[in-house]
Amino acid sequence: MGKGKNLKAALQSQQSRFKAKEKLSHAAQVAEQRSHRNVKQQHSKGSSINLPSNNLNKGKGKATPAPPPRRTTVPFRSTDTILLIGEGNFSFARALLCDPPAELRDLPPRNLTATAFDTEDECYEKYADAREIVAYLRQRGAQILFGVDGTKIEKTASLKGRRWDHIVWNFPHAGKGITDQDRNILSNQVLILGFLRSAAKVLSLGPVPSITVPRKRKKSEDDEDDDAAEDETTPVETEEGEQFKFITPKEAVKTRGTILITLRNVVPYTLWDVTRLAKKPPLPTTGSTPANPRYTLLRSFAFDRSVYKGYEHRMTKGTRAHGTGRTGEGGEDRTWEFCLQDG
Repeated sequence: MGKGKNLKAALQSQQSRFKAKEKLSHAAQVAEQRSHRNVKQQHSKGSSINLPSNNLNKGKGKATPAPPPRRTTVPFRSTDTILLIGEGNFSFARALLCDPPAELRDLPPRNLTATAFDTEDECYEKYADAREIVAYLRQRGAQILFGVDGTKIEKTASLKGRRWDHIVWNFPHAGKGITDQDRNILSNQVLILGFLRSAAKVLSLGPVPSITVPRKRKKSEDDEDDDAAEDETTPVETEEGEQFKFITPKEAVKTRGTILITLRNVVPYTLWDVTRLAKKPPLPTTGSTPANPRYTLLRSFAFDRSVYKGYEHRMTKGTRAHGTGRTGEGGEDRTWEFCLQDG
């Protein structure tokens, strides 16, 4: 009882702090929206607000260049080994092999292991399209496993003794159907902590992936050839919107494996506080429970479903009998990528 109560207290304390931040952020957004509405009302009434004219007439015929489109981040390379947890109908696994993003066109199917918590029969009963997708993946040579608990990966017989460059869990959920929001959050935080603890034991070993801040400079036509000669980099963004690049040298060094967790970046999922659970997990309350490892947040980025052709997110409980639900509306899908801290 003491262990459960202390863990619950620690997680609820985190929830309280995070909820306070959410309220402050919401208040700031409301104030900003009101300010915009007031400005629009003044314009509609023909008020005498004088806009600066010196910028409007400069450079006639020259349109202000639109900002370049944000490049989609695909966090994999064709040489990576990838373990997928909680796959549902396995459509994400299929998207990595069937008409995949350019970064994965040469991915050997044997490098991909896709797992589901359900038994094979349960999976086919929940998801009508799963049987066909699984048959395709097996025909291609990917490993498909059922009955895999994402909090006990290292105890799965077929996975023992192996390590992966990336362990991916898209839209994890405990699926307990708890209506009370606080208890629901708690059950999912316990799930995430168990996953982080288990995955740490099967991640590839090596140095931490390097990141660098790209230099901003004006480009000329002569620069294009120079750019082509540089090492490849993948631009990404942090939660603060800063742009970073992961270095991929021509002679790639095998780096430390990473965990990728994707969630809808909106309440209630933001209240799970995944980054804090990874970076500063609650301390164990008994000697029988090992301490959770600490992770470093390498990056976070928008998860663009359209990049993964044929991927369709499925809920933990399968297709709903009545309606589709409204939880998670608004916001964006976002991926957080972590690697283990030293020591």
